[in-house]
Amino acid sequence: MSTGPTPQGAVRHVLGHLLTPLLMCLGMGLAYLGAFHAPDPHDLRVDIVGSGPQAQVLAQTLQDKGAGALDVRTVPDRAAATTALREQSSFGAYLPAGHGGAPELLVASAGSGTSATAVETVFTQVAAEQGEPLKVTDVAPVSSGDPTGQGIFFLLVTLSIGSYASVAVIGGAGGVLPMRIRALLAAGMSLVVSVVGTVLAGPVFHLVDHGLAGVWAMSWMYCAGILMIGIGLHTYLKRWTTLGVMVLFVMLNFTSSGGIYRPELQPGFFGSLHAWWNGAGFVEGVRGHVYLDGHGLGGNLLVLALWAVAGLGLTCVAARTEARRRDAAVPEAGSAVVASGTVAGATAGATAGVTPGVTSEVTAGVTAASAAEAAEAEEEMEETVAV
Repeated sequence: MSTGPTPQGAVRHVLGHLLTPLLMCLGMGLAYLGAFHAPDPHDLRVDIVGSGPQAQVLAQTLQDKGAGALDVRTVPDRAAATTALREQSSFGAYLPAGHGGAPELLVASAGSGTSATAVETVFTQVAAEQGEPLKVTDVAPVSSGDPTGQGIFFLLVTLSIGSYASVAVIGGAGGVLPMRIRALLAAGMSLVVSVVGTVLAGPVFHLVDHGLAGVWAMSWMYCAGILMIGIGLHTYLKRWTTLGVMVLFVMLNFTSSGGIYRPELQPGFFGSLHAWWNGAGFVEGVRGHVYLDGHGLGGNLLVLALWAVAGLGLTCVAARTEARRRDAAVPEAGSAVVASGTVAGATAGATAGVTPGVTSEVTAGVTAASAAEAAEAEEEMEETVAV
């Protein structure tokens, strides 16, 4: 007679589940500390405005002193420098002092506030060596509701949490539903999360003061990609799905998004992810749409669309996998029913009291299996809520 789980078994069970937060701790530490602990410029493009010998000498001097930190070039005039800043092919443009005026630095804080700060630090020293105060002009400022310039990054965080938490709920509580129903729930939830995020970013906190329709569209594409990939992965990862989506859409995603530091201030690994990860596509897409005259918008929309399509494809593959599992389970279930019926029939004539025992054991086994599945789904959702 079963007396339930032993204390030793319960401890082993808890320790097995504690592996998830330990892996999260390790992963978050490696990702966040690796990406953010020591921002250091490398190949940070800056321009010196001018075409004469003085500009050429200054550019070469900074290039040599930078030892790989800066990529210094010259541009002919202020207009060319401003265009490069708005296209994010440059992160600062220095106009040397001339005709009695102070030296001036052009930056575009909407492209990256931390990159603009790094450039300002460099050229403040240059101006000081020339004995002049530095004038800083922001050619692409952020909105008044986002003075730090990092509001888009925190919008990314909001959308991500709403999306990957929904994955666990749909996968755990809705695991018995057909994949097409779960996919529809994912599409609907991505719409809801994107609307909530856009309303918070716009009318509530005024992080974005125009272009909200475009921000919402990119938010929906971003959320749909996470949810579709997540419910597709759940077919294979089960209770490890939360850890899997956190690796994809938190650890690697936030660190490579460019919302805090652009690739020019990060280690190469995270900089390489920036080119094609969905978080970077969202952050850079919103920046380009809202602040930079649509620069790079097409490429970033393509990144978001490809992630969403990949998620849709994964759900289709997962649906076929689940169908094969169901087809394989039917003969096994049928064999079990026939076997139990044969045993019951064979023993009924010999001993009338045996049949109820056999039947109750079969029923108890089925009930126990269902209870175990329900308990596993409940534990999965509890772990997600705790995270």
